[in-house]
Amino acid sequence: MARGRIRAKIRRSSLHTFACYRSRATEDGSPHQLGPGFSREVHCNEPYLHEKKPLKYCTNYVTTTKYNIITFLPKALFEQFRRVANLYFLMAAIVSATTNLSPFSAFSMVAPLVFVVGLSMAKEALEDSRRFVQDMKVNHRKVGVHKEGGVFGPKPWMKIQVGDIVKVEKDHFFPADLLLLSSSYEDGICYVETMNLDGETNLKVKRALEVTLPLEDDEAFKHFSATIKCEDPNPSLYTFVGNLEYDRQVYPLDPSQILLRDSKLRNTAYVYGVAVFTGHDSKVMQNSTNSPSKRSRIELQMDKIIYLLFFVLLAISFASSIGFAVDAKFELPNWWYLQPMNKVNNVVDPKKPEVSGILHLITALILYGYLIPISLYVSIEVVKVLQALFINQDILMYDDESGTPAQARTSNLNEELGQIDTILSDKTGTLTCNQMDFLKCSIAGTAYGMRASDVELAAAKQMAEDIGGHYIGSPRPENENDFGESEIELESVVTSKDDFKPAIKGFSFEDDRLTEGHWMNEPNVNDILLFFRILSVCHSAIPELNEETGNFNYEAESPDEAAFLVAAREFGFEFCRRTQSSIFVRERYPSFQEPIER
Repeated sequence: MARGRIRAKIRRSSLHTFACYRSRATEDGSPHQLGPGFSREVHCNEPYLHEKKPLKYCTNYVTTTKYNIITFLPKALFEQFRRVANLYFLMAAIVSATTNLSPFSAFSMVAPLVFVVGLSMAKEALEDSRRFVQDMKVNHRKVGVHKEGGVFGPKPWMKIQVGDIVKVEKDHFFPADLLLLSSSYEDGICYVETMNLDGETNLKVKRALEVTLPLEDDEAFKHFSATIKCEDPNPSLYTFVGNLEYDRQVYPLDPSQILLRDSKLRNTAYVYGVAVFTGHDSKVMQNSTNSPSKRSRIELQMDKIIYLLFFVLLAISFASSIGFAVDAKFELPNWWYLQPMNKVNNVVDPKKPEVSGILHLITALILYGYLIPISLYVSIEVVKVLQALFINQDILMYDDESGTPAQARTSNLNEELGQIDTILSDKTGTLTCNQMDFLKCSIAGTAYGMRASDVELAAAKQMAEDIGGHYIGSPRPENENDFGESEIELESVVTSKDDFKPAIKGFSFEDDRLTEGHWMNEPNVNDILLFFRILSVCHSAIPELNEETGNFNYEAESPDEAAFLVAAREFGFEFCRRTQSSIFVRERYPSFQEPIER
């Protein structure tokens, strides 16, 4: 009953829903007949209707591999013979096997080529098999799907169909592009992390339509039926246009109701959604391309060097063939011991020195062909594979916070990493790793905070280098300048006097005037109290109780909000819970043993 009254209040509140500012399918807000490009029709809770044309949509099975059983051999051979050396030795092997112009046997030409190409193809197969294994792990993930009669059961991602009702729980990924129907929150909101889509770690808020808010539990979907008419699959992550037909009413849809595949549900116990785009129709897969066969700059440069070697080989062979043609015309009759016994297969005719020269040119190209280093590609392939193994085991590339090691998905471009000399960053979050620390503040014109920022430390270090100073801990020259040393030592003492305290993520504030309740002795105590309360109240974050420490952790839309809340908590004003109309804060004062909840 209470939840029903709250929902009724929400429906009457246009301020809460911002309905007048939401995007519409048409300019006047009325539903329009979706034309070309907007032909997708989804029957919610009736996936069997999409098994036949014209509503037959792709499955939710995805693959990111470059090859399959049928295409591996032709595509892999094509990739190998894009290399100049391999192509040259292929032609030499064909000549050796089909003519008597080669000075070597056909086996001696074919065997090295087969070994080199086979080894490279084996490496490609190994790396592609790893992609296949990763795809299988994703395709076999389980998620709750409505079966019938209001009963949800686990189902692999790859078997999800358009129109299925899906229940996604906290910290799980969305298996397809879903239309949000309801969530564990009364107003139908949920928090989504889209780091896999756009690299952003801040949470984004999604809201369900008010008409679907009563679908709050499994039983509510027992007789649920609706129809979605929306845009066709496209790669735009930030747009969506469509209509929901429900209870003989039509409601416009916008991107705030769409939960994209590979984004993660955060700070929300569960959500219900209907699959709109599945598999390669989903927006994340529409943005992905087939795994390209990339070639590094070193490999391209190596091809140019081989071209140069080939021209040198051609020049040597051409000079040799000219000399042979001259000798064949004037000297060959005297060289009776070099003339073959079989006159039929004799390719040397003193009466046709031009033909003899051309045929000898082919022989010389094969004879001097080892000027082209066929083993070079093998050596490089082996080195790349070993480099990939070292990258996977590199402890310096291990992320302690997330427990994630480096993973070389392909070894084709290892050497490109060593040629990076400039990194261009597009935003502050990339530079700061989305980590914000509370260092200083100004309250009623009074500045608080003694700790230096990274920028100030960098400036101090540069100043020390300019005047010959050194940080504490660095080797001290015998003729150290006392003036420069004293300034740097003072800066180091200020920034490290509390190093024995455990580090608190998001809070690096140091000032005895505010910490440990000393702020109550300040002359502007009322302003400080108001400042702390504002820090703990003005935000849109969600608290999560850490059972190990007893403190609250905060998931906010931005790292700034999280840093403010952590600072308020450390100052004694701990945000603990929120409702639709209220925010609750636990305030700790030195004169009271227990916190006061307001």
